[in-house]
Amino acid sequence: MRFPVVLHTDDGARFGVTVPDLPGCFSAGDTFDAALDSVVEAIELHLEGLTEDGQDIPTPRPIAERRADPDLASGVWAIVAVDVSRFEGRAEKVNITLPGRLLAKIDRYAKDHGATRSGFLAEAARAAMR
Repeated sequence: MRFPVVLHTDDGARFGVTVPDLPGCFSAGDTFDAALDSVVEAIELHLEGLTEDGQDIPTPRPIAERRADPDLASGVWAIVAVDVSRFEGRAEKVNITLPGRLLAKIDRYAKDHGATRSGFLAEAARAAMR
């Protein structure tokens, strides 16, 4: 999942980072890159807390929807990718019915992109629900 983040600096060297889609989630780093690395860890810890409390992982909103927020106007926007699969619970087997040609297309597409059928279908479902 890709989370928009906002980096702020007072001295041009050290950066604070906020995650607008996860209220209370923030981090910092001594460089721009270190701040981005640090915020990924902060997001993972935040998501772990949410899921332990039985809450859903929020779907990040596009940056364009956040730019109007005056509290975020002076920051630099970036996107960080976070693997949320470990927070979605254990895998469960399901039985679905699909047309044969569609299934063949799914399998071919997944193979060509280094994915499995299950991985492809899960990602397609996530994308459809965003």
